[in-house]
Parts: sequence; structure tokens; C-alpha cells
Amino acid sequence: MTTQYERTDPPAGPSAAGPQPDSAPAPAPPAPSSPRDPRWARPALLALLLATGLLYLCNLSASGYANSFYSAAVQAGSESWKAFFFGSLDAANAITVDKPPASLWPMGLSVRIFGLNSWAILVPEVLMGVGTVAVVYEAVRRRSGPAAGLIAGAVLALTPVAALMFRFNNPDAMLALLMSVACYLVVRAVEDGRTKWLVWAGVAIGLAFLTKTFQAFLILPALALVHGVCAPVRLRKRLVQFALATAALVVSGGWWVAVVELWPASSRPYVGGSQDNSFLELTFGYNGLGRLNGEETGSVGGGDGGRGGGGQWGETGWDRMFGSEVGGQISWLLPAALILLAGGLVLTRKAARSDPARASFLVWGGSLLTTMAVFSYMAGIFHQYYTVALAPYLAAVTGMGAVALWERRRTLWAALTLAAAVTATAAWGYVLLHRTPAYLPWLKWLVLAGGLVAALGLVLAGRSGHRVALGAAGLGLVAALAGPTAYTLSTVQEGHSGSIVTAGPAGAGMGGGGRPGGGGFPGGGQNAPGAQGRTPPGGGAGGNGTGGFPDGGPTVQDSQDSQDGQDGQDGQTSRPPGRNQQNAAGGGGTEAGGMPGGGGMGGLLGGPDVDSEAKELLETDAGEYTWAAAAVGAQNAAGYQLATGAPVMAIGGFNGTDPSPTLARFKEYVAEGRIHYFVAGGGMGGGGRDSGTSAGIASWVEENFEEVTAGSATFYDLTRKKTDD
Repeated sequence: MTTQYERTDPPAGPSAAGPQPDSAPAPAPPAPSSPRDPRWARPALLALLLATGLLYLCNLSASGYANSFYSAAVQAGSESWKAFFFGSLDAANAITVDKPPASLWPMGLSVRIFGLNSWAILVPEVLMGVGTVAVVYEAVRRRSGPAAGLIAGAVLALTPVAALMFRFNNPDAMLALLMSVACYLVVRAVEDGRTKWLVWAGVAIGLAFLTKTFQAFLILPALALVHGVCAPVRLRKRLVQFALATAALVVSGGWWVAVVELWPASSRPYVGGSQDNSFLELTFGYNGLGRLNGEETGSVGGGDGGRGGGGQWGETGWDRMFGSEVGGQISWLLPAALILLAGGLVLTRKAARSDPARASFLVWGGSLLTTMAVFSYMAGIFHQYYTVALAPYLAAVTGMGAVALWERRRTLWAALTLAAAVTATAAWGYVLLHRTPAYLPWLKWLVLAGGLVAALGLVLAGRSGHRVALGAAGLGLVAALAGPTAYTLSTVQEGHSGSIVTAGPAGAGMGGGGRPGGGGFPGGGQNAPGAQGRTPPGGGAGGNGTGGFPDGGPTVQDSQDSQDGQDGQDGQTSRPPGRNQQNAAGGGGTEAGGMPGGGGMGGLLGGPDVDSEAKELLETDAGEYTWAAAAVGAQNAAGYQLATGAPVMAIGGFNGTDPSPTLARFKEYVAEGRIHYFVAGGGMGGGGRDSGTSAGIASWVEENFEEVTAGSATFYDLTRKKTDD
């Protein structure tokens, strides 16, 4: 197929150089369209999407409720529209999750339709994964043809961290989809100069802000710069388009924020993770600068601001994406992507200012580099699974660069660049596979040998026959994808639950010494069972941490009197499989692979596995109370809420450090008969990190109310005061 990369001389005429900033716009080169695609293109795309969907659906229910922190909010949203809108952790609207709620909305609607179960929660995430592959394919196909689109789609689908997060209920799946859509729309805007594409890109980024706040803005500088320089319209129109896109971003991302900030605090849930019940404070503090400088007030073992090159969340530096904690998640084709990006930019260096092919490299490559730079140097909370944000950019650059250089393979420098990309991938694949020496020990040698043979064949591709060249290219592609494919298959064969999860076989996300480091567990310490976040098929869930631990603070919470969504709270829900490990969080077991007596940091990293006796106790007369129980820490509360279907108040938010509710307000709830039980334990497991609010509530309860044991769990009945002996 002839493409623009095969042109050696620009066509004659005014459009060859593209319009200057103040000249009349010239038409952009036509993008390849469906009628020009070969017959195999559409069936191949459908096969790719079908295979991706089946791969991600495989063994999906093994993860159970996955991250029970978000699953509890989904369950609450399926019972109460108010909880749905705010992202509340319970249907009685005590406190929200520590993120905006956009990622919860598709899952909440699914659970409303299909009921509370693992598939209803996780299938929407799978569909987002398939959608992301489709978007990346189409964006790459338009400029580089269907072969490049298929390579990009396959690279994305087989990236281990993508296979993990498109089967998990954290916000990252929706974020990756929306960021891919934004990049695609900016490429379209550069192609034809139409305003609508840039406006819709602004909408996509605004919705991404409602998914994971400022992470959506990481690629804004790259997108704005590429459009500002490359769009085929006058400078004045480019400025107008940028202003309209900015307005679209503000409206699509700001409407919900405005409603929350203007809504009377006394009639909405407390903003989880904030110190003063303000979403703006949460956004600019804990979920904003705190992530960069490591100063997240109230987080678990926050970073040290990057001093000395590292902190509690892993070593920072230019090589962080290649390190032992992160490399196996995302970096398999990262060396190749960087080499191919450089090759693609060299190939298009003499193109017109508005050349869409170069703009595509700049959009996807710029997004890759800026996101990778922030992840590499951020000193705050960082987990391995954040790197799924890189997967679409990496895949697009790889597909475009590989085909662009392949079409120029008769040029020695292009052939050598292709060979260098394959060699780097094979060598790096060997290194990554060697980090888990017990896992398929023979594979690393096949990857290395196959890649080196393919590289040699690509050097000679310009002088050899077409079949030999195709064979070398095919061998190189297989060698490049063999390692990540193996890790991806290991990922889908296991269940994952808790708040920190990693892809690949056991040890793939380990730091030095075989202990979970950085993103695996704060500081790489406490090698708790299941710390890699895996649930063996049919076994107990692996445990973990969080994509963001809420802040705490001294601010007094306003009263929250809403009882919206109480209808239907008496319904029982079945516990999905993969929940049988014991835990001391609240006296029960942990789905998070908790430590005996410690319970996964006291229920911080994963919810409790509620036994039948505790479930029966909480369900008794649950409909007569606003909250069937209260527990310190959101994961602790989530386990009981998911088991019973009744609202459970999460005191102190995620890790028990939010000032919600105050001791005075909690006493009012108890006096009004709105809370039945208090769950013993939770928060930081007695480690001294609970806020004064949650610690004060726990002490007051223990001093004044009767203790009740149900199975292995301990509760306090808030309707029965202790009597003096």
C-alpha cells in the first residue's frame, strides 16, 4: 500500500509547504479512508477487538469485587441517586471516595440493571479496554494504514498493566480511554483544521478530570503545542479554537465541581480525602501538588519530596519506568517506542508545518514523554498500575514508527533504525524476564535469539526478497510481543483485589530483594501475604494499598442528615468467589491478604472477609437504622457493606484520618438511633496513625457500649450501653 512515507519529493503547488501563520488555509493531505483499505483490514480489526474482549473477560469473576473501596461506592450508587452523583461510599451518604465519581457512573448503572456482582462491576471496565484499542487503531490507521493500526492495537491489548486495569474497577481504565480519545481528536483537528474536533477534545479532557483530576492535564501541554504549531489554519483561528476548547474543558469538567461546592455542606456527603470538606482543597492539595512533591497530608508513608532520589513510594529518576518495581508492567516496548519515535520525526523532518503525519507523531509521542517524565519524578503516592496511562501512547508510536520505517527499509538508516528497535526490545525483554527467573526460564532465550535474528534480517531487508523481509519483520514482532504476552496471560489467569495491584507473575512488581517496593507497599516494607494484589483462581484475594490515601485534618464536619436511598437496603448480596483468607480487620478476615493479627494494616489495604455469623448480625433489623454499622476506614466498612447490602459508615474515609464525622456528631447519630453497631479495629490497625477524630470515636464507643462477638469479628452494640457492676 502506498502511503505518504514513500514520497521523496513534495508535490508542487502552494499546499506543499502548508499555510503560513497568516496565509489562507490549504487542504491537508487526505487521510486513508475505509474504501482504500485492503479487504482484510476490517475483518482483522474485528478479530483484534473480539480477541481483546475475550482475553479481558477470561476468568474475570476471580477478582470478585476487585477494589472493594470503589465497589462499595458502586453499590451505594445503585441504591441511591444522590450517592451515585456524589460518589458516596454508602447509600446514606456519609462520605465520598477521594476522587471525582465519573469512573463510578458506568459501573453504577450496570449494577442497577444487572444487580451487584463481579461481572456487573468489571464488564464496563473490559468494554473500556476494547474501546481504547479501537480508538488507538483508528487514530493510527488514518495516517499510517491498517497494518500500523493493528500493530498498535495489539501492543496495547497485550501490555500487562493494560490487561490488569481494564479488568479492574479503579478509575484508570476510563482515564486511559478518555486520554486516547483526546489524542485522536487533536490529530483530527490538525488534519482538517475543523474547530469541532478540538472542542470535543476539550470535552474528553474535562470528563477525564472528573475521572482522576489533574492526571488528565498531564498531556495538555503537548496537545496544545502541537495544535498551536501544526493546525492548517490561520494563527487567529487557532487561538479562537484553543479558547473554545478551553471553555469546553472547563464546562465539561467543572459543572460537577461547581455543584459540589455550591451544595450546602449540611445536606451532602463529606468530601473524602479533604481536610475541610472541600473538593477544591482535595483537588489542588492531596490529589494535586501533593502527588508531585510528596507532601500528601494524612497519606500512608508519603514520599520525601524526591530527596536522595527516592521516597516511600519508590526511587524517582529518569529510569523509574524501567526499574524492578515498574518495568514488567509497562516497559517491554518502551525502548522500541522511543527509537521509533525518533525515527518517525527524522522521517518527517522536512514535511510541511501542517503535515498530519508528523503531527501524529508529536501528539502521541509528546503525550508519552510528558506523562513518563511526571511519573518518573513524582515524589508523592505512586503505584505501578498508574503506568496504564502510558500504554495507548506507547502503542500508537510503536505502530506508526514501525510501519513508517518499514516502508523506507531500502534506505540504510531506516533499516538500521528498525533493527535497533528490535534489538533493544529483545535485549530488554531478556532483562525483564530474567527478573523473574523461575517464570518460564526458557522464554528469555527465545526472545533474545529471535529478536537478534530478526534484527539481522531487517538490516538486510532492503536487499533481500519480499518474503524474507516479511519473515524477518514477523519474527521481530513475535519476539517483541512474546514477553508481554506471557505476562498478560499470567495476569488474566489470576484474580486481583485490594487497592494496590500488579500485573504479571508473582514477583513481577517486586522491588529489590524480592519485597514489594514503592508502588507495591509503602516503602517496600512489610512483605504481607498477597501484597502483590493477586487472588489465585478459587483462592483468597491478594492484598494491597490504594491509588490515593485520603488526607486527614482537624476541620469540623458539618452535619449530614440525608437518608436518601434507604429503600432497598434490606436486600442481601452474595459474596463473589476468591474471598477466603482470614484477617483481623474488624476482627474478621481480609480479602486483601492481611497479616495474622494485623489484618492488612488493619483493613486499610483491603476489606474484611465477612463470615456468616457477622453478616447475620448486621442484617438483623438493618432496615431500622440509617447505617447498619460504622467502621474506621473505608475498606473495613466496604467489606461489611458489600456482604450485607446495608449502608456502613466509613469513619475517617479511606484510612481513618479524615475528620468525618466529628465525635460530637457521631454521638448525635448514636443518640438518634441511626447507627446499630460499631466494628472493632480498622484504620491503621492501632498503629497510632488514626486521626484524633476516629481514635476518639473508637475510645468513646469502647468505654460506653456492650461488646458483641459474631464469628471471628468483634462489634459494639450502640443500642446497649454498658451497665455499672
